[in-house]
Amino acid sequence: MQTHFSLRALADPQMAEAEKILRACVHCGFCNATCPTYLITGDELDSPRGRLYLVKEMFEKERAADALTTRHIDRCLSCLSCMTTCPSGVHYMHLVDHARAHIEKTFARPLAERLQRAALAFILTRPSLFRLLLRAAPLARVFAPLLPRRFAAPLALAPSRLQAPSNVDRPQVFAAQGARKMRVALLNGCVQTVLDTAINEATIRLLTRFGAEVVVAPGAGCCGALPHHLGREEESLRFARANIDAWSKEIAARGLDYIVINASGCGTSVKDYGFMFRDDAALAQKAAHISSIARDVTELVEALGFAPTGDAPRLRVAYHSACSLQHGQKITREPVELLVRAGFEVVAVPEGHICCGSAGAYNLLQPEMAEELRARKIANIDSVAPEVIAAGNIGCMVQIRAGAGVPVVHTAELLDWASGGPKPGALA
Repeated sequence: MQTHFSLRALADPQMAEAEKILRACVHCGFCNATCPTYLITGDELDSPRGRLYLVKEMFEKERAADALTTRHIDRCLSCLSCMTTCPSGVHYMHLVDHARAHIEKTFARPLAERLQRAALAFILTRPSLFRLLLRAAPLARVFAPLLPRRFAAPLALAPSRLQAPSNVDRPQVFAAQGARKMRVALLNGCVQTVLDTAINEATIRLLTRFGAEVVVAPGAGCCGALPHHLGREEESLRFARANIDAWSKEIAARGLDYIVINASGCGTSVKDYGFMFRDDAALAQKAAHISSIARDVTELVEALGFAPTGDAPRLRVAYHSACSLQHGQKITREPVELLVRAGFEVVAVPEGHICCGSAGAYNLLQPEMAEELRARKIANIDSVAPEVIAAGNIGCMVQIRAGAGVPVVHTAELLDWASGGPKPGALA
């Protein structure tokens, strides 16, 4: 793609990176065939190629974002399916992230929209506050029919029963069973510690069972992905810095072999810390190291030598490959192979590369599009008649649960059960 950026614009490292990404595009349109929003609307501006043109025009003219550009960038899920499809290696993720930050700084959204986005960034990243507000969800549902769709959508996804906080989510060390093979820090996250406490519990049992010492480091928490995708750059970097600092202290004090992440949306973010802080003289080296040792839980379970006990029944499992795992981290083999090794019958979901509509806070901000994508995903899942659905990302799990007729569990829960752990609560 030919570009005409000014020398002044190119003096900004972020703008220079954006120009480099744009120039890699050859207009082929392969990305359109796998873009969820383009499949729904058929609008070129709801495709990666169309969005590239909008961003290019905005950045070249060094102007504030307008309503048209904002609308179509907001509609992007950041599912990154386009990056898997692109033959030219266009790094769409970094470009759209830069565009979102520019929109946040230069476009005046309607007041209600600004308040909602700010509330989501503030509440969802603070587990105690999020848990407190969820207690009011049953009462708030009574008034949901009177609310605008934008504000009623979160209530529809709120759990009907709130789980108690888990003891595993406070800073501590879990000893390895038998000889210690590695020492890892678990990112226990923010939303996940409220919506599904069983995931971290299963992860810790699974890793320690096969020889990993697991640390929940003081000071580590939200990965920063949610405010990052809302364009709230400084908030995102603040969370990321806290994690880098917490894990770097643990590395200096007692050493860490890996950072383990069981929410793939968070994993994609942490693996990008090195890029995010590439121009930060104080943190660049530490951030790059953290990214280099970040691993999805399935990567580590495989490395530890997973072996099932054979006690779990042979269930038919539809494996939902989260976009952040298959497109963001390029992890497709490990979860499926581990589930098969565990004794489950794993069936592929048609259109498995298409997003379920969760995408961080997308299902809260773009409920109509998200619900259409969920209906499409559920129809594809139903076509293979599973007994259970497995996924590696809490956002996908919440989104699919809202429409699924069978239980939805984390991949780690099934692997834990198959190797001596308890039966997942959703299957009880």
